[in-house]
Amino acid sequence: MNSAVHTVIAFDFGLRQIGVAVGNTLLGTTQTLPIIKAKDGIPNWRDVEELIREWGPQLLVVGDPLNMDGSESELARRARKFARRLNGRLGLEVTMVDERLSSFEAKTISRERGHRGDYNCDPVDSLAAQLILETWLAQAS
Repeated sequence: MNSAVHTVIAFDFGLRQIGVAVGNTLLGTTQTLPIIKAKDGIPNWRDVEELIREWGPQLLVVGDPLNMDGSESELARRARKFARRLNGRLGLEVTMVDERLSSFEAKTISRERGHRGDYNCDPVDSLAAQLILETWLAQAS
């Protein structure tokens, strides 16, 4: 890991909403941030730019939703396109992290915390982004 990287923002790409989490490599901490709404996978880029201004990350991480057999899914192709757009618009390094089962794990954790299962009203996308970020931190250390 580059020693200049301290703040990292992770995204759990989705077609209607994108989960977001922020982490600190020095402390090894992560926290969820508010979800960014999207239309067919395209966020309001002003919201993304504001998030970047606020947190000042040196690196962005995007979950790579591969199929269970490791093959590329349609959603993975779109997540990679989102990652390329982040890089192009923001000029920040973007890395992909295998996120197989992160949404399943986020739902499991949420249910253990009392979530009632209505993920439209109470989404877990930012928790999934936090799990993606924790995976990246574990791999980077």
